[in-house]
Amino acid sequence: MKKKIFGVLSTAVLMFGLAACTANDDANSEPKGDKDSKTEKVLYLNNGQEPTSFDPPIGFDSVSWSALNNLMEGLTRLGKNNDPEAATAEKWDVSEDGKTYTFHIRKDAKWSNGDDVTAGDFVFAWKRLLDPNTGSPASFLGYFIEGGEAFNNGEGSADAVGVKALDDKTFEVKLTSPQAYFLNVIANPAFFPIDEKVAKDNPKWFAEADSFVGNGPFKLTKWDHDSRIVMEKNDKYWDADTVKLDKVDWAMIDDTNTEYQMFKTGKLDTSDVPADLSEQLFKDGSVKVEDQAGLYFYRFNVNMEPFNNEKVRKAFAMAIDQKKIVDYVTKNQEKPAYGFVSYGFNDANGKDFRETNGDLVKTDVDKAKELLAEGMKEEGWDKLPDVTLTYSTSDSHKKIAEALQGMLKENLGVDIKLQNVESSVFASDQKALKYQFSRSSFLADYGDPVNFLESFITGSSMNRTGWSNPEFDSLIKAAKNEKDENKRFEDLYQAEKVLFEGMPIVPLYFYNQVYLQNDKVSGIVRHPVGYIELKWADKK
Repeated sequence: MKKKIFGVLSTAVLMFGLAACTANDDANSEPKGDKDSKTEKVLYLNNGQEPTSFDPPIGFDSVSWSALNNLMEGLTRLGKNNDPEAATAEKWDVSEDGKTYTFHIRKDAKWSNGDDVTAGDFVFAWKRLLDPNTGSPASFLGYFIEGGEAFNNGEGSADAVGVKALDDKTFEVKLTSPQAYFLNVIANPAFFPIDEKVAKDNPKWFAEADSFVGNGPFKLTKWDHDSRIVMEKNDKYWDADTVKLDKVDWAMIDDTNTEYQMFKTGKLDTSDVPADLSEQLFKDGSVKVEDQAGLYFYRFNVNMEPFNNEKVRKAFAMAIDQKKIVDYVTKNQEKPAYGFVSYGFNDANGKDFRETNGDLVKTDVDKAKELLAEGMKEEGWDKLPDVTLTYSTSDSHKKIAEALQGMLKENLGVDIKLQNVESSVFASDQKALKYQFSRSSFLADYGDPVNFLESFITGSSMNRTGWSNPEFDSLIKAAKNEKDENKRFEDLYQAEKVLFEGMPIVPLYFYNQVYLQNDKVSGIVRHPVGYIELKWADKK
């Protein structure tokens, strides 16, 4: 859920135009295939950097997902409207209690090497995801499978995990409770199948192009590490007739200005927006903007003074102006965040979650001053304890931190110190609750509001605030076990309200996807959960 956050954040950082290292010669060379452009459709994209891994349970981050999502496919696949659709499984049956799913795998579902995709391949892959020896950062996603959490924690066996091949093309899954979002979760790359025969013959099958075996719309044909990836249409894909592109050529450029120059000269078909050009490009109407299911926010450590006091936390939250942050600091047309669950999730009645639950925190300087005074009085403080705001090192985080520092000084008369820490240290120290007040980010792993809220249950490694509330825990537990969608959303709405009553966090803005795209390109689907879909892409 959150272990990919720093990979995702690197994408957000690129949107701010931060330069890292220069492009290599190969990536800057003229695109191969231009001579054949009339007959061969080649899409030129930038992956930013080397994928972490094309091993599905390991490549759980933004630099692996987009390519992997087009090389492989799960039982379901997110469609053009971002809802799960039949994919490798052509249909499924659900038991009356909602806890057992029986998937019927397509007879023409094949691996790129010609092998049949079987139910056994899913059993092998899903147990491997949960195997503690695999060390998958995505293993928690499988905890709703019967026996999954126990196996992953070393308290149960693989045999007790509720997945079974009833025959070569029938796959059964038993869940611990009904999960309305189950079909959405299993579209995540962590749940992709693995060709068991290939994996047992070569445990590193995923590491090179010549050994990689996938079952998606494209097949991996070239992988020059840290330089370039090429994938071509997979003729063995069950829905190959839908795929219009012949080839996708991915560069690895982690400098936005270089990426933009390559876009301008036709060497790339898409680009992020350089910060120094964003105002003009937005004005020209060149920039495309789409919502993304995630947000940038700050965490309070409720175990440290002064944030042990709820009123002080609320005072700080109300003294921050989210609108000014997006208008004058980030300047990428993000939506200010006044709740934690982002826009784009509909409840059982088709109403947007964020719009329905409303603004749970808003800028109110007078109320903030009042709450700060009350909180200090409750604690017996004549002077507010020193506050240090900590952020992971980057210019973008620094600018936001400085903006918050200024707002808190102007609106509350509070002087706070700023501290920047390298990302590798920041992540572990934040989990260990070593910071008073620190930046954070979240990008959804699957399309359901519970994924946002479950981070803050008591004892969760993703909580990172020290906050605990029995009512909140009970509501999340109830939502995860509720089959009635109306009741489930009632629990989720109330849970978010309880979270903001305690105010262990302060949201700043919801992420969006800001990009430039060649007018000749169409059909690329950018899923809010963070990866792109090329199955329907085309290029004139």
